[in-house]
Amino acid sequence: MTETTRAGFVALIGEPNAGKSTLLNRMVGAKVSIVTHKVQTTRARIRGVALEGASQIVFVDTPGLFKPRRRLDRAMVAAAWGGAADADVVVLMIEAHRGASEGVKVILKRLDEIGEGRRVALAINKIDKVKPETLLRLTRDMNEKYAFAETFLISAEKGHGCDALRAWLAAEVPEGPWLYPEDQIADLPMRMIAAEMTREKLTLRLHQELPYELTVETEEWEERKDGSARVDQVIYVGRDGHKGIVLGKKGETIKQVSKAAREELTEFMGRKIHLFLQVKVRPGWLEERARYDEMGLDFKDGNA
Repeated sequence: MTETTRAGFVALIGEPNAGKSTLLNRMVGAKVSIVTHKVQTTRARIRGVALEGASQIVFVDTPGLFKPRRRLDRAMVAAAWGGAADADVVVLMIEAHRGASEGVKVILKRLDEIGEGRRVALAINKIDKVKPETLLRLTRDMNEKYAFAETFLISAEKGHGCDALRAWLAAEVPEGPWLYPEDQIADLPMRMIAAEMTREKLTLRLHQELPYELTVETEEWEERKDGSARVDQVIYVGRDGHKGIVLGKKGETIKQVSKAAREELTEFMGRKIHLFLQVKVRPGWLEERARYDEMGLDFKDGNA
């Protein structure tokens, strides 16, 4: 007899910087979501596909839940709750050293509102940052606040506890045929993954200077006869002053970003990639419907 297959969607939710993208990348075994130390870097609901035995787990990495101020903020928060509401299983991630913050309490209240019948697990991340007695106290406190199906103590960065979480999720997703081909790790087009890689390098390089004022789009992807590919990307910024920041003195910043993104993309693809970047000023791109479509967000959800 062949083993019964299972497949389902798992939403990772939590506050910004809780480690959702790091966990997704570890579960999938490849880099499909950008990971930076800046908050709110995940814009699209990126689905990473992991296999565990006869189960296919489709992870929905949602934008961190925070208090929205602008259209993009509101669209991101709507996407996060949409991902949770549509999922078969929800994993709430919190940071061990931050504990049950006010933001986490708001999330717990909202989880009650999206309806029963959905299994919710708690993953306490970055357990290496606190003492065992603090972890014990936090685990007890969180489970008194909400009836979690299971609690996992993990380090998404180092991998501690992640195998147990993946095994539990594999048993929790519904029985049924797999949703994606066996060799597919994400349902994002490669053009968008490449753009996300470049945006990550920009975010890391520019630190606090351009939190939301830029986006990256892959304009052209040309396959070459020698097996390599030419990738042309445009970095859109909102103001003239930002163009100079992205370019850097004598173009040094853009050169370093291009080099880092090209190297990572080449490693990810397993073949040579020729990456070319341009910077263009596009005032008001945060209010353009096409940009939201590109990021997998609903433009209407950004309305006040």
